[in-house]
Amino acid sequence: MPVKILLLSDTHGHIDDVILNYVSQADEVWHAGDIGNLSVTDSIKALKPLRAVYGNIDGAAARLEYPLDNTFKCEGMSVRITHIGGYPGNYAPGITKELAAEKPDIFISGHSHILKVMFDKKLDLLHLNPGAAGKSGFHQVRTMLRFVIDGKDIRDMEIIELGKRG
Repeated sequence: MPVKILLLSDTHGHIDDVILNYVSQADEVWHAGDIGNLSVTDSIKALKPLRAVYGNIDGAAARLEYPLDNTFKCEGMSVRITHIGGYPGNYAPGITKELAAEKPDIFISGHSHILKVMFDKKLDLLHLNPGAAGKSGFHQVRTMLRFVIDGKDIRDMEIIELGKRG
């Protein structure tokens, strides 16, 4: 059965009714780190199932609740999420070797505040970075991604723009 995913990252403690409206439309929410405050993830979990990782700004509470890396299956797809992962051709140190060994279908990272959807031909995976949904950082526009996983297919990929950072 198709699963509607909302992917966000780099909330840096910010959650609002606009984000929560998109959360309510999803079947699952995935957060790629820099949560900033557990009230963000608590608000999401009150509405929908959440898979998350902690990021470099997250403190002890987030690090106790969420892993550094989250690897799981969704429908027929294997997924790996980590906060600092880089992107095809410029992965963070050690990531290429881990991805080559794990062979996920989808690799998700955050951290850069730059939205990217790229296929890595060398590792045969789809890389996703949803940009930043929060208001802290250098990004100009707050973004998230929404898509459907249906068996071994990803479809209906949408960029959600949440408006200016300020």
